[in-house]
Amino acid sequence: MSVSITFCIFSFNRGGFLKNCIDSIESAVDQPEIVVFDDDSDDPQTLEYLSDIVSRHQIVRPEKKGSIKHGGLYHNMQNALVKLKDRDLLCFLQDDTQLVRPLLSGEVAAFNDLLEKSPDTAFIHPCFIRGVDQLKRPLIPEPGPDGTVFLRKNMGQSAGVHYSDLVMFKPARLLRAGWEFKQSEPGNDAQAADAFGAMLYLWAPYAMWLPEVPAYRGKSKTLGLKLAEKRKNCGFYPFQMWSEAQAMTFLAEGSSRDREPPIAENYLECVGGTPSKPWTYNPLTGYSLLKHLNNIEVALRRWLLLARK
Repeated sequence: MSVSITFCIFSFNRGGFLKNCIDSIESAVDQPEIVVFDDDSDDPQTLEYLSDIVSRHQIVRPEKKGSIKHGGLYHNMQNALVKLKDRDLLCFLQDDTQLVRPLLSGEVAAFNDLLEKSPDTAFIHPCFIRGVDQLKRPLIPEPGPDGTVFLRKNMGQSAGVHYSDLVMFKPARLLRAGWEFKQSEPGNDAQAADAFGAMLYLWAPYAMWLPEVPAYRGKSKTLGLKLAEKRKNCGFYPFQMWSEAQAMTFLAEGSSRDREPPIAENYLECVGGTPSKPWTYNPLTGYSLLKHLNNIEVALRRWLLLARK
């Protein structure tokens, strides 16, 4: 019996990024099932693109409004889990991510077999390792259940050992455990630690966050955030898609447990020019003064809002 994977993309007001994510899946997977969980986007570009793809991909609007900095992300994740509970495998992505290589024949079945043979495991992480994270708290690989995956040594980090917002999993397994998504990545990591074993990392990942993406949620940016985005030249930097031959070579090399973790900067390049490395995924990363300026302005805005009430 064939095994299928359904890609769930969580999006908000970034039509160009969403298009790149979907294009990458359509290039990497033959006749993929893609479901877009859009968080009430209202910008014309995104709405136009959603109307263009509705004939070939399902679009789901939120059933519940979110109030945290990620909007309705975790409400939408829960909706995806329940709505697609009968699927073999789900892969959660966001609009500022993409697939970087083809998924080869037999890979999806292998992911499913790995989870079937590991009943205490819930999640597989499909992404490369972020190089900037290695500067703060290097990932130390530990042996996984087979040579295609590894575990992340627990060094006290708040997330990433048991859970990530970008994951593959069997929805039925989560529902049997009574899983309900918490409103933060650390909260979900703690929940996964209580219910399951450690998350599996692929030696040969196939997806990645785009680097140096501008902030998008909220109508107005702080001065600190604007300055940080300008200094980093934040923008749209999609990755070059690998050929099938490149993917086959990478997959063959990935079976060795003695390799360094698959760090994105060592393997991936962007279309039309690559930002300086190591890449970051928050404009304020590395700018402590601008981060303080941002926090002060955010706090001041909240105070003024309360004062007007």
